[in-house]
Amino acid sequence: MTRASQTDAATDAFVDFVTEVELGLRRALVARYGPLRGREALADGLAYAWENWARVGAMDNAAGYVYRVAVSRAPRPRPAAFLSGGQPPTIPEIEPRLRWALGQLSERQRVAVLLVHGWGYSLSEAAELLGVSMSTLRNHLERGLRRLRTLLGVSNHV
Repeated sequence: MTRASQTDAATDAFVDFVTEVELGLRRALVARYGPLRGREALADGLAYAWENWARVGAMDNAAGYVYRVAVSRAPRPRPAAFLSGGQPPTIPEIEPRLRWALGQLSERQRVAVLLVHGWGYSLSEAAELLGVSMSTLRNHLERGLRRLRTLLGVSNHV
């Protein structure tokens, strides 16, 4: 294989990888940091992946690794801007205090809740994307939901 065809194959593999994982990574990082900072973190993570594609592309969970890289390269997190304030819409589509309550969760709890309950990821999909065990994801999800119920004054009993 010539050097040019090796480069083309690596480029194609990277493009396939980005096509497969970009949406999930973007959602997880936006849930963690808000729209602007989340997209910046995604760009940093994908740039790192491209620069180190020979190593990253061979990993079992490359998406989880890129997520971790994006998180480690992002500035210290603040509450996600889209969760921390603003006026609720006049006719809310959701509980008006939910944005505020999500902003009160830890980053890990917020990301778990949004991925699983906001965007419909299965537990295994969310755990793989975040590079954590199913048990860890379940713990963050359970604690996040418990905290949301407390903050919103919602009873567990139906």
